[in-house]
Amino acid sequence: MSAFNKRIALMVAGIAVSLSGCSMMKGDDETAQAEPVSQPMNVIDITAIDRAPVEPDDDDESASQGMDAYGAIGQPPLYSSVQGAYKGRPLTKHIGDYVKNMTQDLIANMEYVNEKTPIGVTHFALIDTDLQTTDLLGRQMAESFVHELHKFRVPVIDFKATDYIRITTDGDFVLSRDYLELSSSLPIEYVLTGTMAKHQGGVLVNARILGIESRAVVASAQMLVPFYVVDALIPSDGSQQNGMRDGVRLSRG
Repeated sequence: MSAFNKRIALMVAGIAVSLSGCSMMKGDDETAQAEPVSQPMNVIDITAIDRAPVEPDDDDESASQGMDAYGAIGQPPLYSSVQGAYKGRPLTKHIGDYVKNMTQDLIANMEYVNEKTPIGVTHFALIDTDLQTTDLLGRQMAESFVHELHKFRVPVIDFKATDYIRITTDGDFVLSRDYLELSSSLPIEYVLTGTMAKHQGGVLVNARILGIESRAVVASAQMLVPFYVVDALIPSDGSQQNGMRDGVRLSRG
């Protein structure tokens, strides 16, 4: 056999081997497709990041309740300052928002009070005391009511204002709690006051407007303020000493 014929024979043999290999690979693929292959078990690895609270979603009820993707309640965040720390859910509303709603209720059923009848606002008293004791919530509610009444153009008299400005090393002040420094004659015809009672889930606030001379109730409102809104109020001194009840500083009216 000549060299040329040998070369042709080797080329034909190589092509045959290649076709045979392709046929075997195709047969192996068909066999693999015919026989089901068992899949590995799906194991979920829950890490610390997975346990973290998810961002609230308007369409997700569990997310709005502070739950993660597995239904567990996440660790609440910690809000701190130099005065103290508030540990709870992130606030979407503060005490001023609840006072705003109560003011609207007062205005809706108010009688006799108008833009020509001056009104005073006092602190809210704890209902289970002698009505001469308040706390930080009672003080802040009075401040918020002053703001909301003024927005409705109801004339508000701040009876804690003096007729001079006291300049001290701690600051410049015009307000005082010393009755000897305050005027005893003010044109107040009505007064907004109220009481507070601890309730399951919050503090029940009762607000009303009274006539100074008649003592008649000319407007009233009631609302439950959740505990997480109340607890967000932090005393300026952060004190945990005497005068505290359930973590809230009390004071005489």
